[in-house]
Amino acid sequence: MRLAIRHREMWLGLDDCGISEVQRVPGRFGSFETVRMGHGEAIVLIPGLAGGWRLLAPLARLLAKRHEVVMVGLRGDQDAGGISKGQRPCDHAFDVADVIGRLGLERPTVMGVSFGAAVALEMAVEYPKAVGALILSGGEACFRPSLGAAILLRALERFPLPHDSAFLNQFFNVLHGRRPEPGALTDFVVRRCWETDQGVVAARLRGLDGFDLSERLWEIDAPALVLAGTKDVAVPLPRQRSLAETIPFAQFASIEGAGHVGFLTHHAEFATQIGQFVHESQASYC
Repeated sequence: MRLAIRHREMWLGLDDCGISEVQRVPGRFGSFETVRMGHGEAIVLIPGLAGGWRLLAPLARLLAKRHEVVMVGLRGDQDAGGISKGQRPCDHAFDVADVIGRLGLERPTVMGVSFGAAVALEMAVEYPKAVGALILSGGEACFRPSLGAAILLRALERFPLPHDSAFLNQFFNVLHGRRPEPGALTDFVVRRCWETDQGVVAARLRGLDGFDLSERLWEIDAPALVLAGTKDVAVPLPRQRSLAETIPFAQFASIEGAGHVGFLTHHAEFATQIGQFVHESQASYC
């Protein structure tokens, strides 16, 4: 389906995303790009394997109409310089929990997508006082190595790939859940993902080896929502539903037609589900 002109113009304008201020919050392992927008109950967004917080900006703009939204860049997203260490989910969980404390946020809702979902799960288990509610999309409690991930990792580690690499761009396109139409949205995803150094992406893939919180999910005492796309090929819907069934007090919801980057391609639907969950979670505390 081709994008209407007004939607095409929206995607073409995503590079600035209406964001005028990016602050760097100091931490134990450097400083982290952080964007705060909107007012209300706080929602912290954790990005995925590549693309950084900018890939989450369209969703953040919608959520910021009713909430304070905080997007936190991960270690190595912008000024990697070939950073290859400290890219395990537990490392980033420490960083994000530290940023939350330094910003003075009190038990915000924490949402992680893809690799960021693993980070958010680590936070809920290891730093429960930093998490008031939990939202997970495109993640699961135990990393399952696949042939595609192994091929991608080998290519990233052994070959310096140009930004027009058909191989890697095809991988990014698969995240849509179906073959995307060429155009502004597809270009936006590819451009954003290439902003993350390929060495950092490889290190994060390696950092997922051994990631397994399946025996500790019972420790999560925050209300949780697992939000899955029905066309997610990276982490299929049944596996995400299984995650929701294993976490105490968790809900499950699906977005029809959304793939692994449904938070971007279906950001309005995601925002509706997230807003409803945050409202319900806050009401339960009253």
